[in-house]
Amino acid sequence: MNVETKPWTREEFEARLRAKEKYYHIQHPYHLLMSEGKLNRQQIQGWVANRFYYQVNIPRKDAAVLANCADRETRRKWLQRILDHDGSGDEPGGIEAWIQLGIACGLTRDGLTSLRGVLPGVRFAVDAYVNFARTAIWQEAACSSLTELFAPTIHQQRLAGWPDHYPWIAAEGLAYFRNRVAQAGRDVQHGLAITLAYFKTREQQERALDILQFKLDILWSMLDAMYLAYIENKPPYFNIRQL
Repeated sequence: MNVETKPWTREEFEARLRAKEKYYHIQHPYHLLMSEGKLNRQQIQGWVANRFYYQVNIPRKDAAVLANCADRETRRKWLQRILDHDGSGDEPGGIEAWIQLGIACGLTRDGLTSLRGVLPGVRFAVDAYVNFARTAIWQEAACSSLTELFAPTIHQQRLAGWPDHYPWIAAEGLAYFRNRVAQAGRDVQHGLAITLAYFKTREQQERALDILQFKLDILWSMLDAMYLAYIENKPPYFNIRQL
């Protein structure tokens, strides 16, 4: 077998997936400013409001994975992701936790849930992600969730830095980040196991890397739209005279 077409070992494949971390949105200028405490109230609120559109679409993405998956055991495990965000029983879930983050940042529940503040670029990026999950085979959709490999670091960074950098944000509003540190670790184990088991040929493995890059592009593009609107002060149609 040609060395260029020989499949990577399981260890090599996982290492290449993890190497994609350098493209994670923790490196985006918007996040760098955030982690350094250099964003103002409006810029934090803009990020929270736009990221909320991503949060409310995660269960829809995960429901699409379930709809396309014929494996019962996988569905039983994947279902927990929906419950984590939508809530179950007395547990309100991650979407409600994000609403509480918004309230802690000075936004209103109605202002968030109305989605009035969502930028077109953010909406297009998130919708592309949900559409991919609906149309791809479920193993590929599961692979796209592997940006969770890198998520614990970004949550821990916020938990460590926000209380000092943004003391005006009520501490109870940070519950979402605390919850996701543990949840993301569990989800990574499942998503990584699916990916390593399914993508076996070199062509498949390279496809998996492309899928993960697509998801990284989604997250980066969301921040591009926010940077233009809230850092450069160039929201959509900023140069068009309003009647």
